[in-house]
Amino acid sequence: MLKQFSDLGINKQIQESLVGLDISVPTDIQEKTIPIILNQKEDLVVLAKTGTGKTAAFGLPLLQLIDVENTAIQALILAPTRELGQQIFANLESFAKNSPELSIASVCGGIPIKPQIERLKAPTHIVVATPGRLVDLIKRGAINIKDVAYLVLDEADEMISALKDEVDTIIKDIPKSRRTLLFTATMPGTIKQLVQNYMSKHVVYIEADMATMGHQGIDHQYVVVEPIEKLEVLLHFLNSKEGERGIIFCKTKAAVNKLAKNLAINKFSSGAIHGSLTQGIRDRIMGQFREGHIDILVATDLAARGIDVKEVSYVVNYHLPDTYDAYVHRSGRTARAGAKGLSLTVLQKEEVEDIADFEKELGLVFTAFKKADAQSIEENNGLIWAKKIFKTKPNRDVSEDFKAQIKTVFHHLTKDELVDKIVANYIAQSSTEHLKVEATKKNKKK
Repeated sequence: MLKQFSDLGINKQIQESLVGLDISVPTDIQEKTIPIILNQKEDLVVLAKTGTGKTAAFGLPLLQLIDVENTAIQALILAPTRELGQQIFANLESFAKNSPELSIASVCGGIPIKPQIERLKAPTHIVVATPGRLVDLIKRGAINIKDVAYLVLDEADEMISALKDEVDTIIKDIPKSRRTLLFTATMPGTIKQLVQNYMSKHVVYIEADMATMGHQGIDHQYVVVEPIEKLEVLLHFLNSKEGERGIIFCKTKAAVNKLAKNLAINKFSSGAIHGSLTQGIRDRIMGQFREGHIDILVATDLAARGIDVKEVSYVVNYHLPDTYDAYVHRSGRTARAGAKGLSLTVLQKEEVEDIADFEKELGLVFTAFKKADAQSIEENNGLIWAKKIFKTKPNRDVSEDFKAQIKTVFHHLTKDELVDKIVANYIAQSSTEHLKVEATKKNKKK
């Protein structure tokens, strides 16, 4: 028999909020974690991928454990990015919809600090923060975390690798007697060191949905390409996924910008996010992606943290990630909430041998993705060319007399005849361009 949230000890007020959110059955991580947080006192380390219900796993019991008569900040939740912090804050607010006495604040970077300082002057029970902004507030004397009883480190593996100094500063400023709840998708040495340094000797460890490193529902594939054909193979794949949403990961900001420009030139519905963009632009692009106004998001690893979009049907690793942990986080953007998804990695020949290491380390099986043949690529390029023409806005500066002359040239052709001639012209031009490229290659070899 399936367990209910009432079986886990969640009170009626919060249960009512969950009913309003159409959340009725606890996930594996929630079933294992909630009773321990509610009924035990030990620190907790939870190994679970994103998309398994982590926020509710720590958020629901925390909301219940807060003493609303005490106006001090009692729980502090740290997240590595503003996007994830905002997502956690929004979820907690929805969970606490029927508990108006609970006060939750979000203090994340990338937006003006003054409104946050003003907000913190009011009684606050729970604070969701990014480490950098929280350290800034501490230095300004704008926040008091001396009474924190619960510290949550979400996506701790990413936080420790990128924000270790800030996390160290924060941990030194809160009581040693607090209870620490650490959530991570991977368990690198840095996390083990943090557990040893900052958590109690008696730590409870939980693994949830990790039989295959949390990759249930994900089809892991790879395709081997020559550098010169990499973009064309990607465009062919994206055309086959028209109407579906996906995320393409690149190693660097420059690579994100270059690929995003190529997608825009070829009229794909896409946007890009990376750390050098202003928070306003990142928020706008993320909003467009969440709401389905754009289908493809091109991103760096850190910028993509906090993306919780259930309808992401595929992830493309345009560059092989540097670490196994990064692969876990990237591929975890698809197949969320029980859905199916594809994680496609684009490789060059010399990288193929690395796949065996990823399989061994992560307990996965990769299968070869059948690369499109030369004819399919050429036809796909033609289709992209046709779509570019279709989406081109008319030039209003062209004179009516000139347009009339052009129409006269074509007036005796049917639509089918005109399409045939345009396609023939395109193929002829493409063949000429191809011959020029081949000639250039031969000259370089000489």
